[in-house]
Amino acid sequence: MLNKSFLSLFSNPIFISGAMSLIIAQILKAILTLLKRKKFQAKEIAFIMLWKTGGMPSSHSALVAALTSSIAIVEGFDSLFILSLFLGLIVIRDALGVRRSAGLQSRALNVLGKQVSERFGIHFTPVKEIHGHKWQEVAVGMVLGLFVSFLTCWSLIF
Repeated sequence: MLNKSFLSLFSNPIFISGAMSLIIAQILKAILTLLKRKKFQAKEIAFIMLWKTGGMPSSHSALVAALTSSIAIVEGFDSLFILSLFLGLIVIRDALGVRRSAGLQSRALNVLGKQVSERFGIHFTPVKEIHGHKWQEVAVGMVLGLFVSFLTCWSLIF
């Protein structure tokens, strides 16, 4: 039997806005990816929806923007808001800077490794390429998160 307080999670505007912004961002990311490729398989769609990093819009940015703004609307600008704001800035900075740099470096390493492997016959196992975000993808994710948060909180509270 589920605890009553656990079930109340699904009526909490902060939870709903965070979850909805994440889901909507991943759906938009899948749609935009499929429109670019024009052919797809069900397995590829599932991968994009569940695990793909990088791309338009940033689901990380959408999630933290929705959480931070809905906390401000529901709880006010107290300690929880401050915590969410600064953790959100760390997540956005990571998506924009660190993960993007790591992705570019891994891509360059894979190109170099392939060239060395072909030229000298040395076995090379490619490294995983992590995809960070361009600033435009982060900005759209943040706007999406804010929009979902305001819409969710407005409809559930007022």
